[in-house]
Amino acid sequence: MMAGKGGLAKLDVGLLSAEQQEKLRQFKIKTRIENEKYLRSHPEVEVLIGDFLRDVLLKRPADIREFAADHFSNTNLHVIIDSKMEGNRDMK
Repeated sequence: MMAGKGGLAKLDVGLLSAEQQEKLRQFKIKTRIENEKYLRSHPEVEVLIGDFLRDVLLKRPADIREFAADHFSNTNLHVIIDSKMEGNRDMK
């Protein structure tokens, strides 16, 4: 493994055997499928993230970490998201 930008590790796939590469490929496929199933069963995730990104782009906060902390610690966040989920259902 090589250290990448931001301390993230970048895997050198060439160092893996053919069997290891196939196991990694299967793991990635399985993970993507599981993630997709989870997101489909929790549509509020898309609303939650979309709402946050909309606010970030509209308000362009200087301190994104503080803004995110405030946004996601809002005690009324569940009410806001539930309302937007209802709005999405009404539009279908």
